[in-house]
Amino acid sequence: MNKLKLFRKISTMLFMAGMVCFTLPAHAEENTPPANQEQEQKVEITAKSRITETLITSDKQNISIKAENSGDMQGTDGKYYLFELKAYENGVASRTDYIKAFEPGKVEAVFPLNYNTDSDRLYSSFVMTVYDGSKYIEVSDPRYITNPEAVAKNTAPFNDPLTKKGLNIEINMLADAFELGVKHVATNIAFHQILGEGIDFEYEGKTYHFNKEVIENYDKTISALSGKSMTVSAIILNGYNPKEPDLFHKGTQKTDKALYYMFNAETKEGFEKTKAIAAFLAQRYDGSNPDHGKISNWIIGNEINNQYWNYIGERDIASYVATYEKAFRLFYTAIKSTSANDRVYFSLDFYWNTPSQKDNKTKYGGKEIVDYFNSFVERKGNINWGVAYHPYPNPLTEPEFWDDDPTQHTNDFESPVINFKNLSVLTDYLSQEPLKEPSGHVRHIILTEQGFTATSKTRGDVEYLQAAAYAYSYYLVDSNPHIDAYIVSRQVDAPLEVRDSLSFGLWRCDMNVGDDIKATSRRKIWQVFKNIDKKETTLENTEFAKQIIGISKWSDVVPNFRWKALEK
Repeated sequence: MNKLKLFRKISTMLFMAGMVCFTLPAHAEENTPPANQEQEQKVEITAKSRITETLITSDKQNISIKAENSGDMQGTDGKYYLFELKAYENGVASRTDYIKAFEPGKVEAVFPLNYNTDSDRLYSSFVMTVYDGSKYIEVSDPRYITNPEAVAKNTAPFNDPLTKKGLNIEINMLADAFELGVKHVATNIAFHQILGEGIDFEYEGKTYHFNKEVIENYDKTISALSGKSMTVSAIILNGYNPKEPDLFHKGTQKTDKALYYMFNAETKEGFEKTKAIAAFLAQRYDGSNPDHGKISNWIIGNEINNQYWNYIGERDIASYVATYEKAFRLFYTAIKSTSANDRVYFSLDFYWNTPSQKDNKTKYGGKEIVDYFNSFVERKGNINWGVAYHPYPNPLTEPEFWDDDPTQHTNDFESPVINFKNLSVLTDYLSQEPLKEPSGHVRHIILTEQGFTATSKTRGDVEYLQAAAYAYSYYLVDSNPHIDAYIVSRQVDAPLEVRDSLSFGLWRCDMNVGDDIKATSRRKIWQVFKNIDKKETTLENTEFAKQIIGISKWSDVVPNFRWKALEK
């Protein structure tokens, strides 16, 4: 396997022996700089620190922090000083209100979390500094709390269905979804739609207003789905709203280059408003009210390797991912501090490492996103992020994936594209030790948008190919232990897509009603989908597909085929 090039870039530091333990007072006091420390001649500061742990304690009242301080203390007063940073602050600047002073060496401290007070530290980061006689200089990366789930009221287990079968559902066709035995569903929630009037939300001393009609429509959909034990995944999107400039990065204007925009967690106003919206959604859909329903998977943005879905303007990948990671951590903290076992993801399309699809300005490779994101998260406090992936066939206009260009779909980590043809490359990549969760488990992976067209620009109707492709792909996913869900993109064709030969639906649609989605008749894939996860019928159900694909047994092309013992 290739070694990762982008992880653990911080040089190994030699740390001094010894342990200094402190318990901070109930309220950290503002401190003044040590007197008479101005240096006649400035000396290069080589002192270093690494904060190794920032956790909410078991009593839910305090934060426990550990750090390793080292290096030559020349040019300083010989001590280290811990500061709290609000998430939108980029550094200590001229502040003097440190929390506690430390001697060099390994240190531990416990200080108040102040949860649900005006001085709440749940979203804050913490940084170690030294004093050079005139100012405090940061000598560590900022470190966030990594277990916000410790204060969650909802500790119910994750709703983990028996199978991975999922579908994006038309809400007026719920009866059809129930007949199909759908286990996983996805829905979009866009910021520009949910703000408005009708529902007031009091949060941190301010009142935020949400569109009653829109929210109640979400309630109806989510409660109907989760009420039938389906696991609901929500894609959170930042649609443009000129009335809410704080939700976007400074200077961002509406553009034809984008459909959705980067969340703003970098300014005080943007951070506070985005946090309030995140908290509102997390609380409303925590499952406590059956009329609202339960969201279990939260996907922050869509296909973030392409700024068409997450626009901020031209940025190199390091700057872009650092900005996204800050917003992701905001959502993660809001969600996990409400429902401890919910899962939070970022989304990627299938362009894993395609040179033509990454310009380091507004488009980036999926592999680069994973590497940079993991690197930033590790430095600032490792959390349990996951990946929501979209392995469509390439090109989308043909349903077969098993004959996709082998030069573009290789079986190594540098593959230009990862889709169903080489899906194990993705799970193998995320199975590497540097990419695993803090617990050592492989991170959660879900497939939240993919499908196979039943019409071809060159061949016309290919619905049996569509059904065969679904059967093959489902068996690949079902036999891969590192993928939790597989959600097909459409229950019914969308006329707008059909005009481009993208007929992804289990149902055909009426092409005489504009862009409205109206089901007309079932395709072959409908029956295949219904029976694909049933032991009694799955192999008989997919027998037709073997000849189309050119195989005699599924186990010949599906590693660890789940139903191998039943094959003839």
